[in-house]
Amino acid sequence: MWYEVIKRLIDLLGSIVLSIVFAPVAIITAIAITLDSPGPVLADTPRRVGKGGGLFRIYKFRSMIVNAHAKLRTDPKLARLYSQYKRNSYKLKEDPRVTKVGKFIRRHSLDEIPQLINVMRGEMSLVGPRPYYQDELVQQQRKYPHTKDLVSVVLSAKPGITGYWQVSGRSEVNFDKRIKMDADYVRKRSILLDITILLKSPWAMISGKGAV
Repeated sequence: MWYEVIKRLIDLLGSIVLSIVFAPVAIITAIAITLDSPGPVLADTPRRVGKGGGLFRIYKFRSMIVNAHAKLRTDPKLARLYSQYKRNSYKLKEDPRVTKVGKFIRRHSLDEIPQLINVMRGEMSLVGPRPYYQDELVQQQRKYPHTKDLVSVVLSAKPGITGYWQVSGRSEVNFDKRIKMDADYVRKRSILLDITILLKSPWAMISGKGAV
């Protein structure tokens, strides 16, 4: 399929160019994370679900305290926060685990720069559906059983660094609406649509609209 071939070429060339362009920002971000809180520069997050349902490690700058994801799921002191997290489509507007530097880099999507490595490795695309957590998909499909067919459609494509829902409200969109937007993208995807989303992405980063 010509779309897949052209898309892969765009991913490779785009990720290389963007890695060069964002290199100074990435270096500054890494230094800021190191000075702000103890722990590694990259986040140790649960694996995400990729194309065909396979799991992969996503590369992100650390924006939270060390072992933030494990603590949320296992620490009895955070049980209420975890319940709120699941009710709110796996997002928290006020998350005590986020560091000072983390708040800024999450708002402007700077934590996602390392995902260019995932694009180069072929695990992700520059444009695609959101890379979901495995437990998130399980829990949210229980909450929204009508989304099961939509999830199957979404998992037929590589997840992306940016996508249709990211430039259309981001975290302000709940799971059932977000998965429908992702499925609509997969069904309608084209090089022109990908380019349109890429052109809208810088403003989403700068404005931080809907980010948490």
